[in-house]
Amino acid sequence: MKKALLAAALMSAGVVAHAQSSVTLYGRLDAGIAYMNGIGTGGGPNGPATSGKSQVQLESGYWGTSLWGMKGVEDIGGGNKVLFQLEGSFSTATGALGSAGSIFNRWATVGMANDQFGTLLLGRELFISNGIWDFDPFGQSNWSSASLVRGRNWPQSSNNISYQSPKLYGFDMYGQYSFSNATSWNGNGTTPQGRQDGIQLTYTSSLFQIRGLYDEIRNPANGTLGGAYDPTGVNSGNTAQGVFAYSRDYMAMVNVFLGPFKVQGGYEAIRSSGMTGQLIGQPTTLDHEWGGVTWQATPAAALIAAVYHVNANNGGGNATLYTVGGSYNLSKRTLLDLQVATVQNSKAANFGLNANNYGDSAATTNPLIGHSQTGVYAGIQHSF
Repeated sequence: MKKALLAAALMSAGVVAHAQSSVTLYGRLDAGIAYMNGIGTGGGPNGPATSGKSQVQLESGYWGTSLWGMKGVEDIGGGNKVLFQLEGSFSTATGALGSAGSIFNRWATVGMANDQFGTLLLGRELFISNGIWDFDPFGQSNWSSASLVRGRNWPQSSNNISYQSPKLYGFDMYGQYSFSNATSWNGNGTTPQGRQDGIQLTYTSSLFQIRGLYDEIRNPANGTLGGAYDPTGVNSGNTAQGVFAYSRDYMAMVNVFLGPFKVQGGYEAIRSSGMTGQLIGQPTTLDHEWGGVTWQATPAAALIAAVYHVNANNGGGNATLYTVGGSYNLSKRTLLDLQVATVQNSKAANFGLNANNYGDSAATTNPLIGHSQTGVYAGIQHSF
């Protein structure tokens, strides 16, 4: 009997030794002062803007989203680990959650990982189109790669299954599939999200990195790749956003590493289909290009310059965003940031610095149609 108890105790000790776990609490706080001009006003909440004004505001998350979260890992032996991550965004200006009623609006996942076979996660994640982050000179700051596509490449995704492969000869693959959770795979108006999915392939070497990415986001109302534009301006949600919200997205991107310089560029083609009810100026296709360079002048100081350009069909016009900025690390956890940017619109376009919804109503901070918009902000960011 004593031998049996001793054997059981030894077996239990072995299980405990393998099942080592850890939990990490982390976060980032970002805040600053921002000035922006050319904001369309004067048309009432549902009418077209008729004049332009400027504003100064305390901003949160312009250089990077303010967030907090926790993540954990448990080693269960045999090269296998169980993972979880919970992460939510918030405003340092007001303390409000980034998404009303959702404390973990960015990540809420659980899954398993194996060094040989990769990582499989279930839950809510940043959508795969956020893979542009690694190739954007300004790392998806508030005025960068999301601005001229009105936020199409930085959403989150619920009901998600994702897989990240290990690296093999410099290549790795990542894929996502998000269920609509409706009786129709693509969505039929009974759930808040239509089907979403995508795949990206990346090659990394010491001299350069390239990535190809494809994704699609379906309209939850009817499962289509597009949505009717609401000419009254009453509906300011995604259902009025057409190609900017529900579409296919193709990206080809590159990083080149040249000592203290990093050169980045990319092309993004956004395509809808089956759109109905759109007016002149409501595009069904977008072509988005960008390029820039980062100079790591010292271990603490970085200077960045970039240009972003978009062409929209159906009379939507085109726009170019020019921006310069940089950061200075006061420590490993704290940095100061600065960015100056301007958007130059063609006579039919009103793209703004912020990734706002389509339209020119006074409810948005978009500029007047055919007008430019310029802004500058300076802030501080602390990570823990």
